[in-house]
Amino acid sequence: MKVVILAGGAGTRLSEETEAKPKPMVEVGGKPMLWHIMKIYSQQGFNDFIVCLGYKGFVIKEYFHHYDLHLSDVTIDLRTNTLKKLASKAEPWTVTLVDTGIDTGTGGRMKRVQKYIGDRRFLMTYGDGVADVDLRKLLRTHERKGTAVTITAVQSPGRFGTIGFDDHGNVARFQEKPLGSASWINGGFFVCEPEVFRYIRGGARTMWEREPLAALTRDGRVGAYRHPGFWKPMDTLRDRREMEALWASGRAPWKIWE
Repeated sequence: MKVVILAGGAGTRLSEETEAKPKPMVEVGGKPMLWHIMKIYSQQGFNDFIVCLGYKGFVIKEYFHHYDLHLSDVTIDLRTNTLKKLASKAEPWTVTLVDTGIDTGTGGRMKRVQKYIGDRRFLMTYGDGVADVDLRKLLRTHERKGTAVTITAVQSPGRFGTIGFDDHGNVARFQEKPLGSASWINGGFFVCEPEVFRYIRGGARTMWEREPLAALTRDGRVGAYRHPGFWKPMDTLRDRREMEALWASGRAPWKIWE
């Protein structure tokens, strides 16, 4: 199953870090956020990625182009200008990198990679958030509910719009202002059926979180998997410092791999 990662944003609230790189390439523990997210999926058996590029997407292309070299032991013969790889520590990933435009909305980015997904179920997330989410439980919830999309709902006291549920545990509404610290919010980590592409109708600037999700919700096609564990986005320098501290402590909750 393919994993789509939306990695095209500029990260304006992290401008000190994102002048020279896209937000998903801001590092925690010496590794880009994008790497951390991909490790979460890979640890649970998902290794086929489609990364939607936008702002400074060439940085992500160059990172993966040289990924194996940077992680390999090599012998370089300077006389012949040849390189021999001795041992590689590269990940078992297939990574498709797609330029989806600088100012494209999240829904527009999804639409532009539809041809690489085909008529199949896929996973999707944002390029700036990590969690200790159990993806197999997420998938089982999606299959049980039979919806077009299942959203991972998380709890946060912060600054995000909230999710309301109906009696069946499906998403009934989205609200702009938080109701309080116990409110459930959109944490990303979606499961999507190809049906969702029919709801992305507004062109390149369409935001997935607005018209498409609202229409899917009205049609009763959005399910929810409630994740009570760790979740954290990296929106500000404070978020990055908090994540660095967790990583340095050796107790980063999202590090589910060895």
